[in-house]
Amino acid sequence: MEVPSGQAADRLVQTPLPQRCGLIAIVGKPNVGKSTLLNALVGQKISITSRKAQTTRHRITGMRSLGTTQFVFVDTPGFQTRHGNALNRSLNKAVLGVINEVDLVLFVAEAGRFNQADAKVLSLLNKSVPALLVANKLDQVAQRAAIAPWLQEMQQRHAFAEFVPMSAKNAKDVSRLFGICEKYLPEQAWMYAQDELTDRGEKFLASEMVREKLFRLTGDELPYTSTVVIDKFEEEAGRKGQKRLLKIAATIVVERDGHKAMVIGDKGERIKRIGTETRVELERLMDAKVFIELWVKVRSGWADDEARVRSFGYD
Repeated sequence: MEVPSGQAADRLVQTPLPQRCGLIAIVGKPNVGKSTLLNALVGQKISITSRKAQTTRHRITGMRSLGTTQFVFVDTPGFQTRHGNALNRSLNKAVLGVINEVDLVLFVAEAGRFNQADAKVLSLLNKSVPALLVANKLDQVAQRAAIAPWLQEMQQRHAFAEFVPMSAKNAKDVSRLFGICEKYLPEQAWMYAQDELTDRGEKFLASEMVREKLFRLTGDELPYTSTVVIDKFEEEAGRKGQKRLLKIAATIVVERDGHKAMVIGDKGERIKRIGTETRVELERLMDAKVFIELWVKVRSGWADDEARVRSFGYD
């Protein structure tokens, strides 16, 4: 065999590896850690997290470019089976619209656990799209030996391409997941620039951040049907050597007067804290000075009013 030399050898050395790029859906029942996983995969917080079920309400895309591969993750709302209101119909539609459009599905379940809500989501998966079983929250499993028979049971429920027991809070586990996902993505040009992290704008992220602090500071007292609407989002350039200024006004929408009082808190302390914690996190995420005003309004029955659900930004 003749060995290439000169310019031919240079061309051989300089031939770039083909790029890979693909869509990866993150699906599962509410509160299994999908948003935490998305944030870990992207490397920055773009989706809100809370102990309250049904925190994510929108299809949120996050990107991560590593080497020659671009991973495009789509976080979906947890599929709802308990309530059939207009809001939940919209959220379930978002899940169904994603799972048939992707190259790979990450089915997220709590390691060692499976119930009717998990089964409902699993039944939606398209058998022609490869799916990985992400057995999340492995750090919370006391007896690791019990995971093996559970994985065998899961394989009987669906023909998973691979099992990935992990914790979304473990950096090594997240790194390993990238390596597993990569081989399922097609060779094609990237969809986004290398430094892009999400397809959602700052206005959307601001509303999500208010909603996260709202749920975290009210706990289980406030129904998940409460939402946030951005009334004003203005940007001013900073003076020389100073950061830009974001002026944000947002309305927290609740269904009852009692919920409004709960959000405001004694002498306005709770809503003040919601605003402060939102401002601090937005300043860190957006590298800007943030001024935020919050209001609370009662809109009884909005979650079962399709027109109002759409007007609040849900498809």
